Amino acid sequence: MIGYASLLSVPLQQLVPRGTRVTVFQNIFWVFLVLGTLVGIVVIGYMFWNAYRYRDGNGKDYDDGDLPQLGEIPKDGGKGRKLFLSFGLSAIIVISLIVWTYGTLLFVEGQDTGQPSSDVGVENKDPVVVDTTGYRFNWSFEYENGKETNGRLVVPEGRVVQLRVTSDDVFHNLGIPKYRVKTDAIPGETTRSWFVAEDPGRYRIICYELCGQGHSGMIAYIHVVPQEEYEQFINNESSLSEISASDDESGRLAAAR
Repeated sequence: MIGYASLLSVPLQQLVPRGTRVTVFQNIFWVFLVLGTLVGIVVIGYMFWNAYRYRDGNGKDYDDGDLPQLGEIPKDGGKGRKLFLSFGLSAIIVISLIVWTYGTLLFVEGQDTGQPSSDVGVENKDPVVVDTTGYRFNWSFEYENGKETNGRLVVPEGRVVQLRVTSDDVFHNLGIPKYRVKTDAIPGETTRSWFVAEDPGRYRIICYELCGQGHSGMIAYIHVVPQEEYEQFINNESSLSEISASDDESGRLAAAR
Protein backbone atom coordinates (compact mmCIF):
# COMPACT_ATOMS: atom_id res chain seq x y z
CA MET A 1 0.00 0.00 0.00
CA ILE A 2 2.85 2.40 0.80
CA GLY A 3 4.38 1.78 -2.61
CA TYR A 4 1.13 2.53 -4.42
CA ALA A 5 0.60 5.67 -2.32
CA SER A 6 4.07 6.96 -3.15
CA LEU A 7 3.51 6.30 -6.85
CA LEU A 8 0.20 8.18 -6.78
CA SER A 9 1.71 11.09 -4.86
CA VAL A 10 4.14 11.89 -7.70
CA PRO A 11 1.53 12.93 -10.31
CA LEU A 12 -0.57 14.60 -7.61
CA GLN A 13 2.41 16.72 -6.57
CA GLN A 14 2.82 17.79 -10.19
CA LEU A 15 -0.84 18.85 -10.38
CA VAL A 16 -0.85 20.82 -7.13
CA PRO A 17 0.71 24.28 -7.66
CA ARG A 18 3.70 25.28 -5.56
CA GLY A 19 5.13 28.67 -4.75
CA THR A 20 4.24 31.65 -2.60
CA ARG A 21 0.74 32.19 -1.27
CA VAL A 22 0.17 34.77 -4.00
CA THR A 23 1.16 32.30 -6.73
CA VAL A 24 -0.95 29.47 -5.32
CA PHE A 25 -4.11 31.54 -4.91
CA GLN A 26 -3.67 33.08 -8.36
CA ASN A 27 -3.52 29.57 -9.82
CA ILE A 28 -6.71 28.60 -7.97
CA PHE A 29 -8.43 31.75 -9.24
CA TRP A 30 -7.48 31.11 -12.89
CA VAL A 31 -8.52 27.45 -12.76
CA PHE A 32 -11.94 28.36 -11.38
CA LEU A 33 -12.31 31.22 -13.84
CA VAL A 34 -11.42 29.11 -16.90
CA LEU A 35 -13.55 26.12 -15.88
CA GLY A 36 -16.47 28.34 -14.88
CA THR A 37 -16.30 30.16 -18.20
CA LEU A 38 -16.19 26.92 -20.19
CA VAL A 39 -19.11 25.42 -18.27
CA GLY A 40 -21.08 28.63 -18.71
CA ILE A 41 -20.46 28.64 -22.46
CA VAL A 42 -21.57 25.00 -22.80
CA VAL A 43 -24.70 25.39 -20.66
CA ILE A 44 -25.84 28.68 -22.17
CA GLY A 45 -25.00 27.51 -25.70
CA TYR A 46 -26.99 24.30 -25.22
CA MET A 47 -29.90 26.28 -23.79
CA PHE A 48 -30.02 28.64 -26.80
CA TRP A 49 -29.66 25.73 -29.22
CA ASN A 50 -32.69 23.99 -27.73
CA ALA A 51 -34.64 27.24 -27.61
CA TYR A 52 -33.98 27.66 -31.33
CA ARG A 53 -34.62 24.00 -32.15
CA TYR A 54 -37.99 23.86 -30.40
CA ARG A 55 -39.07 27.41 -31.17
CA ASP A 56 -42.70 28.13 -32.02
CA GLY A 57 -43.33 28.26 -35.74
CA ASN A 58 -40.39 26.09 -36.77
CA GLY A 59 -42.52 24.28 -39.34
CA LYS A 60 -43.46 21.37 -37.10
CA ASP A 61 -46.96 20.81 -35.77
CA TYR A 62 -47.43 19.10 -32.43
CA ASP A 63 -50.69 17.66 -31.20
CA ASP A 64 -51.52 16.97 -27.59
CA GLY A 65 -50.34 13.37 -27.91
CA ASP A 66 -46.79 14.46 -28.73
CA LEU A 67 -46.41 16.77 -25.75
CA PRO A 68 -44.61 15.32 -22.68
CA GLN A 69 -46.79 14.52 -19.70
CA LEU A 70 -46.05 15.30 -16.09
CA GLY A 71 -43.33 12.93 -14.82
CA GLU A 72 -42.53 11.61 -18.27
CA ILE A 73 -38.93 11.56 -19.49
CA PRO A 74 -38.61 13.60 -22.73
CA LYS A 75 -38.23 11.45 -25.83
CA ASP A 76 -35.08 13.24 -26.99
CA GLY A 77 -33.35 12.44 -23.73
CA GLY A 78 -32.28 8.97 -24.84
CA LYS A 79 -34.34 7.35 -22.07
CA GLY A 80 -32.38 9.19 -19.42
CA ARG A 81 -28.90 8.58 -20.90
CA LYS A 82 -28.28 12.25 -21.61
CA LEU A 83 -29.38 13.20 -18.10
CA PHE A 84 -27.15 10.52 -16.57
CA LEU A 85 -24.21 11.58 -18.74
CA SER A 86 -24.58 15.26 -17.86
CA PHE A 87 -24.84 14.52 -14.13
CA GLY A 88 -21.92 12.09 -14.33
CA LEU A 89 -19.63 14.54 -16.10
CA SER A 90 -20.66 17.33 -13.71
CA ALA A 91 -19.91 15.14 -10.70
CA ILE A 92 -16.48 14.18 -12.07
CA ILE A 93 -15.57 17.81 -12.76
CA VAL A 94 -16.80 19.09 -9.39
CA ILE A 95 -15.21 16.30 -7.33
CA SER A 96 -11.90 16.62 -9.21
CA LEU A 97 -11.92 20.36 -8.63
CA ILE A 98 -12.63 19.90 -4.92
CA VAL A 99 -9.83 17.35 -4.53
CA TRP A 100 -7.36 19.54 -6.44
CA THR A 101 -8.27 22.66 -4.44
CA TYR A 102 -8.09 20.75 -1.15
CA GLY A 103 -4.64 19.41 -2.02
CA THR A 104 -3.51 22.92 -2.94
CA LEU A 105 -4.77 24.39 0.32
CA LEU A 106 -3.12 21.56 2.26
CA PHE A 107 0.20 22.70 0.81
CA VAL A 108 -0.47 26.30 1.83
CA GLU A 109 -1.63 25.42 5.35
CA GLY A 110 1.09 22.79 5.74
CA GLN A 111 3.72 25.51 5.69
CA ASP A 112 2.02 27.24 8.65
CA THR A 113 2.95 24.62 11.20
CA GLY A 114 6.25 23.31 9.83
CA GLN A 115 9.53 24.55 8.43
CA PRO A 116 8.85 26.16 5.03
CA SER A 117 10.06 24.01 2.17
CA SER A 118 11.87 25.13 -0.97
CA ASP A 119 8.55 24.68 -2.81
CA VAL A 120 7.52 28.17 -1.71
CA GLY A 121 10.02 29.58 -4.19
CA VAL A 122 12.68 30.63 -1.67
CA GLU A 123 15.63 28.42 -0.77
CA ASN A 124 16.00 30.09 2.62
CA LYS A 125 15.56 27.53 5.40
CA ASP A 126 15.79 30.17 8.15
CA PRO A 127 12.46 32.02 8.19
CA VAL A 128 11.87 35.26 10.02
CA VAL A 129 9.55 34.46 12.95
CA VAL A 130 7.40 37.25 14.37
CA ASP A 131 5.01 36.95 17.32
CA THR A 132 1.93 38.99 16.42
CA THR A 133 -0.71 40.10 18.92
CA GLY A 134 -4.01 41.77 18.13
CA TYR A 135 -5.64 44.13 20.60
CA ARG A 136 -8.29 46.83 20.46
CA PHE A 137 -7.47 48.41 18.06
CA ASN A 138 -3.99 47.72 16.73
CA TRP A 139 -1.34 45.04 16.19
CA SER A 140 1.90 44.54 18.08
CA PHE A 141 4.91 42.63 16.75
CA GLU A 142 7.75 40.98 18.66
CA TYR A 143 10.84 39.85 16.76
CA GLU A 144 13.13 36.96 17.62
CA ASN A 145 15.64 39.19 19.43
CA GLY A 146 12.91 40.62 21.68
CA LYS A 147 12.45 43.92 19.83
CA GLU A 148 8.81 45.08 19.76
CA THR A 149 6.86 47.45 17.53
CA ASN A 150 3.25 48.59 17.43
CA GLY A 151 1.38 49.19 14.20
CA ARG A 152 4.47 48.59 12.06
CA LEU A 153 6.00 45.29 10.94
CA VAL A 154 9.42 45.36 9.26
CA VAL A 155 10.56 42.28 7.32
CA PRO A 156 13.46 41.58 4.94
CA GLU A 157 12.90 41.22 1.22
CA GLY A 158 13.06 37.72 -0.28
CA ARG A 159 12.67 35.87 3.02
CA VAL A 160 9.97 33.56 4.33
CA VAL A 161 8.13 35.23 7.20
CA GLN A 162 6.26 33.11 9.74
CA LEU A 163 3.67 34.81 11.92
CA ARG A 164 2.57 33.40 15.27
CA VAL A 165 -0.71 35.16 15.92
CA THR A 166 -2.79 35.58 19.07
CA SER A 167 -5.03 38.17 20.74
CA ASP A 168 -4.97 40.02 24.03
CA ASP A 169 -8.71 40.62 24.31
CA VAL A 170 -11.35 39.59 21.73
CA PHE A 171 -11.33 37.69 18.45
CA HIS A 172 -9.46 39.43 15.65
CA ASN A 173 -8.41 38.25 12.21
CA LEU A 174 -5.05 39.23 10.76
CA GLY A 175 -5.10 39.99 7.05
CA ILE A 176 -2.36 41.10 4.66
CA PRO A 177 -4.12 41.46 1.27
CA LYS A 178 -0.87 41.97 -0.63
CA TYR A 179 0.43 38.53 0.39
CA ARG A 180 -2.93 36.71 0.66
CA VAL A 181 -2.52 36.21 4.42
CA LYS A 182 -5.60 35.69 6.58
CA THR A 183 -5.56 33.97 9.97
CA ASP A 184 -7.51 34.16 13.23
CA ALA A 185 -6.20 35.91 16.33
CA ILE A 186 -7.80 34.05 19.23
CA PRO A 187 -7.31 34.89 22.93
CA GLY A 188 -5.32 32.16 24.67
CA GLU A 189 -4.45 30.37 21.42
CA THR A 190 -1.77 30.74 18.77
CA THR A 191 -2.37 30.37 15.06
CA ARG A 192 0.30 30.46 12.39
CA SER A 193 0.62 31.82 8.91
CA TRP A 194 3.42 32.57 6.46
CA PHE A 195 4.30 34.53 3.36
CA VAL A 196 7.29 35.36 1.20
CA ALA A 197 8.23 39.03 1.50
CA GLU A 198 8.39 40.20 -2.09
CA ASP A 199 8.22 43.65 -3.71
CA PRO A 200 9.83 46.18 -1.34
CA GLY A 201 7.35 48.76 -0.12
CA ARG A 202 4.68 49.45 2.46
CA TYR A 203 1.45 47.45 2.59
CA ARG A 204 -1.62 47.35 4.80
CA ILE A 205 -2.33 44.93 7.64
CA ILE A 206 -6.01 44.90 8.53
CA CYS A 207 -8.46 43.09 10.79
CA TYR A 208 -11.13 40.99 9.07
CA GLU A 209 -13.06 40.25 12.29
CA LEU A 210 -15.62 42.73 13.61
CA CYS A 211 -14.01 43.39 16.99
CA GLY A 212 -15.64 46.53 18.29
CA GLN A 213 -16.31 50.20 17.64
CA GLY A 214 -12.77 50.91 16.40
CA HIS A 215 -12.58 47.90 14.08
CA SER A 216 -12.48 49.95 10.87
CA GLY A 217 -9.43 51.85 12.14
CA MET A 218 -7.47 48.75 13.11
CA ILE A 219 -4.90 49.19 10.36
CA ALA A 220 -1.17 48.53 10.63
CA TYR A 221 1.55 48.49 8.00
CA ILE A 222 4.17 46.04 6.86
CA HIS A 223 7.44 47.41 5.51
CA VAL A 224 9.38 45.11 3.17
CA VAL A 225 12.97 46.34 3.06
CA PRO A 226 16.33 45.02 1.84
CA GLN A 227 18.15 42.64 4.17
CA GLU A 228 20.69 45.29 5.15
CA GLU A 229 17.99 47.77 6.19
CA TYR A 230 16.23 45.03 8.16
CA GLU A 231 19.40 44.17 10.09
CA GLN A 232 19.97 47.83 10.89
CA PHE A 233 16.42 48.11 12.18
CA ILE A 234 16.61 44.95 14.28
CA ASN A 235 19.93 46.07 15.78
CA ASN A 236 18.46 49.49 16.64
CA GLU A 237 20.71 51.22 14.10
CA SER A 238 17.70 52.73 12.32
CA SER A 239 14.16 53.71 13.29
CA LEU A 240 10.67 53.17 11.91
CA SER A 241 10.49 56.82 10.87
CA GLU A 242 13.62 56.41 8.75
CA ILE A 243 12.21 53.31 7.08
CA SER A 244 8.90 55.08 6.38
CA ALA A 245 10.76 58.04 4.89
CA SER A 246 12.79 55.66 2.75
CA ASP A 247 9.57 54.10 1.45
CA ASP A 248 8.12 57.48 0.47
CA GLU A 249 11.28 58.95 -1.04
CA SER A 250 12.05 55.92 -3.19
CA GLY A 251 8.49 55.73 -4.48
CA ARG A 252 7.92 52.29 -2.96
CA LEU A 253 4.74 53.24 -1.13
CA ALA A 254 2.37 50.56 -2.41
CA ALA A 255 -1.27 51.13 -3.14
CA ALA A 256 -3.52 49.85 -0.37
CA ARG A 257 -4.84 46.59 -1.77
